[in-house]
Amino acid sequence: MTQLFNVIYVVVAMVLLFGAAVFVHEFGHYWVARRRGLKVEAFAIGFGPKILGWTRDGIEYSWRWIPAGGFVKLPQMVTSEAIEGENKEAVPPAAPFSKILVAFAGPFMNVVFAVVIACVIYVLGLPELVNPPVIGYVTPGSAEAKLGIKDGDKVISVNGEPVKSWQDVQSIAMLARTNVLPVVIERDGARQTYQLTAEVSEGAGIKLKMLNLDPRDHPVIKSIETGGPADKAGLKLNDEVSQFAGVPILSREQLIKLIQKHPGEAMDIVVKRGTEKLSLKVTPAVVEDANGKKGRVGVGLQPSEKMVYVVRKPGPSPWDQIADVWNKTVDTFGALFHSKQTGVSIGDLSGPPGILAMLAAQINTDFRLALSFLVLLNINLAILNLLPVPVLDGGHIMIAVIEGIRRRPINVRFLEYTTTTFAVMLISFMLYVSFNDITKRFSLFKSMFQHETQIEQQDKPAPAPSPAR
Repeated sequence: MTQLFNVIYVVVAMVLLFGAAVFVHEFGHYWVARRRGLKVEAFAIGFGPKILGWTRDGIEYSWRWIPAGGFVKLPQMVTSEAIEGENKEAVPPAAPFSKILVAFAGPFMNVVFAVVIACVIYVLGLPELVNPPVIGYVTPGSAEAKLGIKDGDKVISVNGEPVKSWQDVQSIAMLARTNVLPVVIERDGARQTYQLTAEVSEGAGIKLKMLNLDPRDHPVIKSIETGGPADKAGLKLNDEVSQFAGVPILSREQLIKLIQKHPGEAMDIVVKRGTEKLSLKVTPAVVEDANGKKGRVGVGLQPSEKMVYVVRKPGPSPWDQIADVWNKTVDTFGALFHSKQTGVSIGDLSGPPGILAMLAAQINTDFRLALSFLVLLNINLAILNLLPVPVLDGGHIMIAVIEGIRRRPINVRFLEYTTTTFAVMLISFMLYVSFNDITKRFSLFKSMFQHETQIEQQDKPAPAPSPAR
């Protein structure tokens, strides 16, 4: 029952927080349009068929099924029939300056909302991940071992950026524009810089560019079913699982889901046994239930180390939070622009399912982390919507500026066709990245949602192993 209430809480909070980001954006358009005397026909949160709707003062308000944005239908602005439907009546043109103000109001409100949330976080405090980037294993004979890197060394910075956790190490390596990165490592108080090569790991539909350094954060085998697939593969008690199907393992739940996805398939599994790192082959047994076929190897797993957070109070300043989001966004765009060097492509981006999954993971951990994610979401919505692309706010601004310079409006039918074409392209893109979220990254998102966390540092006994799987 407790778990059911937790799921309900996460889902409701997720819808409200994501809906709030969309609402403030669309309300900005709506409010300025009303103040500038523009005709407003509809105000919608989401796209597609209506969940519920009502009409007041000639304006149709609605909540729709596809949670990928929203719209305010303004027939005096450039419209998209693909999203908003056909215009019902002819209306006089609006002044270019009014169009610019209305278009800019949406992203502006997202920035204002982000600043307000950042101020709340400053007052309430913010949990910060403190699982230290301590190296858990270095493969004997590897390039890293030959350089003198050892188990227990601590990573201080990667590519010139300081790190506090393995998440920092991984994200910096993934977005770097080169495969060879300067890494500062500390041992017994002494620091040394190494030039390390990051390699792309592919498997189960996930592509990650990572340094060949393992954290102390792998699930441990605590029971083995006699005669089961794991036993036949040569797995032993206390083996630490670091990779499965070529995917770095970040949690027990992630490993379980990967095993379940490959029934009857011979898969690579990498484990640390004592001071050795072994690569074995295991073929999950095929088990059928009401949901279809699943893989099972017959082991009990102890959770990997908890993700430990310590609350920083007061939290980081609103300016620091906004600057951090800006830097992350610029780094991501830079990684996409230099795709050949970074390996990051459009297919690595997340759509609405991925965004909602990450928001759910933060909600499930601590509501302050969810608020922090909302700061990032709002700033990103503002930046993306200001791109000079028809159907986005930046496109509306660009068109209004052109009309102001020409001193006459651009052909309405041409604008509608152009905007509708880009709307279809945008929807197709969202469907593409959403498909990747569901088919390729769902198990990773699920592991994020279920990962064991702790908001304050406490010494607790280790949890009991899970049942054999």
